[in-house]
Amino acid sequence: MARALLVIDVQNDFTEGGALGVDGGAAVAAGISAHLARHRGDYDLVVASRDWHDGDNDNGGHFAAGEPDFVGTWPVHCVAGTPGADYHPDLATEAIDAHVRKGQGRPAYSAFEGVLEAGEPLAALLAERGITDIDVAGIATDYCVRASALDAAATGARVRVLTDLVAGVAPASSAAALEELRAAGVETVPAD
Repeated sequence: MARALLVIDVQNDFTEGGALGVDGGAAVAAGISAHLARHRGDYDLVVASRDWHDGDNDNGGHFAAGEPDFVGTWPVHCVAGTPGADYHPDLATEAIDAHVRKGQGRPAYSAFEGVLEAGEPLAALLAERGITDIDVAGIATDYCVRASALDAAATGARVRVLTDLVAGVAPASSAAALEELRAAGVETVPAD
């Protein structure tokens, strides 16, 4: 058995004060760091994803031309190389083994839609490392955490979402996402 922690989009633009900040985002950053301080040895691999959008186009309609609908179109966020795309400063990035960038000119919610810095897909890295179990934490429960956990489960891995290390856009859609994940065989449990 080999276990990975997948840290989803703990970026400045998704935390309080960011372009698409969610309540509790900064606490998730600090919570993941505390979790890694206690449990880094439990993980054979720690991977973090980031939205990494182009700044010179609408990223396949992902950035709203006018008023965003906050379902399929969004305000400009996480533009590559900007402070909004940076990891939140409370996230312990030194504990991260691999970094995934997603978006890059198109809509992307799941970390499995992104690539590592060398261009390798996340699924290939997990297979190469023999990962059988994946814990998922990050932002936002009802969008990128949901999509990433569903894709992780589709690889055949045993997947857990660490419910005290996620933050969502809205309570109702976050609860619905966790219910959908449970129906797909994903465990939803506190980190400790």
